[in-house]
Amino acid sequence: MSAVPAMKPAMKPAKPSQTPDSEWTNDADRWQAVTSRDARADGAFFYAVRTTGVFCRPSCASRLPRRENIEFFAEADDARAAGYRECKRCRPGGLPRELEIVRRACAALDADPQERLTLAQLGEAVHLSPFHLQRLFKRVLGVSPRQYQAARRGAVLRDALGEGADVTRASADAGFGSSSRLYHSVPGELGMAPSAYRRKGAGLTIHYAATPTPIGFVLIAATEKGICRIAFGDDAATLTAALTADFANAQCIEDKAAIAPFAAQIDAYLHGRRERFDLPLDIAATAFQQRVWDALQRIPYGETRSYSQIAETLGAPRAVRAVASACASNPVALAIPCHRVVQKGGSLAGYRWGLERKAALLDSEARASQGAQNGAKNPKSSRSAPNRADTPETAT
Repeated sequence: MSAVPAMKPAMKPAKPSQTPDSEWTNDADRWQAVTSRDARADGAFFYAVRTTGVFCRPSCASRLPRRENIEFFAEADDARAAGYRECKRCRPGGLPRELEIVRRACAALDADPQERLTLAQLGEAVHLSPFHLQRLFKRVLGVSPRQYQAARRGAVLRDALGEGADVTRASADAGFGSSSRLYHSVPGELGMAPSAYRRKGAGLTIHYAATPTPIGFVLIAATEKGICRIAFGDDAATLTAALTADFANAQCIEDKAAIAPFAAQIDAYLHGRRERFDLPLDIAATAFQQRVWDALQRIPYGETRSYSQIAETLGAPRAVRAVASACASNPVALAIPCHRVVQKGGSLAGYRWGLERKAALLDSEARASQGAQNGAKNPKSSRSAPNRADTPETAT
């Protein structure tokens, strides 16, 4: 580990000449998809009928309504918020057809971890355009097909290393074409270099503790150099089992007293009394991951940034997927605030510890930040309010 100071009927694929956003970008195109009951548009948008109060998929076989009675929505939730109810015929709020498509896509990706399918190849395999497959896959699983493939390769690699296979053989079985690609890709996911992971933390002493919080249990683990894991889950036993499995050859000691100063900071943050952390970290990262994680730590409390904004900050505007991957491999929740990164339109993307927790964290930050702003405007009501950034809970 290296110390860092201070711390998931056949349709024609889209034509190659089309850009991903070239279909159904205006109401005229959407209406054309509705009139032709184009199943390719399912999931791309929904239409609602004012006279009946229901909303449908574009391919719905119901009687075609008059154009003047229709309005379009990008998401089913938007239609519900506008007061429409789901059509009982096409069930736009459900995912039966979409789940089957994603299931087939996952099966194709799982068939051979050594094969790297492109989005176009995967779309052809499930008879869906690459753009809509990408969107559907992320909506159902919370990760892109590329991230899913990476996670599957990582799982194969972990299993092989855990069974004692040498790094070269394990990397080949997992589909890494070269040792340089292996060592560039996986340290963030494994938490250390592959050779160190194979040793399962041999020679390390890790103190840990799990404690309940408003958003589930949090497990905090630390080496003598600093925090190596902050993870959220539904129960302490599962979190502890994951830690001891990943560091099977390390000496893992439950030590609530040693972890208490770190837990105090997290408790203060979750209850709106603290905005920043003072936690020494002991985590491994590639150069790019470190740049992303540094950028995340600069996002102000109560604010969010999109993946594309982070990429632009790094001077690599086309590296949006790499930024998302770096966020997904973050081993220390909150200390590196990957929960503050959202999709370009503002909707929540995948979160390693669950979307519900991500939403709760962002909501808590927004409310605390707004409360601080209101207090600043009304000094009389804020004289006794604690300074969240200067609370006494600090690491020792």
